[in-house]
Amino acid sequence: MLTFFGLTSDYRASVFSQIHEIVFNGNGGYDYETVYNMPVWLRRFTFNKLKEHYDQVNKKNKQPRKDTSTTPCWVKDAKTAAQSGRKPSYTVKRS
Repeated sequence: MLTFFGLTSDYRASVFSQIHEIVFNGNGGYDYETVYNMPVWLRRFTFNKLKEHYDQVNKKNKQPRKDTSTTPCWVKDAKTAAQSGRKPSYTVKRS
């Protein structure tokens, strides 16, 4: 329903969702009243910058991590060899 002055209910919901996202994800940098009184262009800019930041963080978190364990490689090789049933390459027969 359109009125002469005012916003549609869908637009109001999207504005309040945007304000909520900025305040919630702004890590304490924004309060509701400040964001509510921001000019529209500044609120959209701030929202888009926060979205870009969190998209990059999510992309980085989804990348597979390198193996950072402190286990020496020869121990891993021995475990793999023991699980497969074959002898590790460093074993030698005594004469």
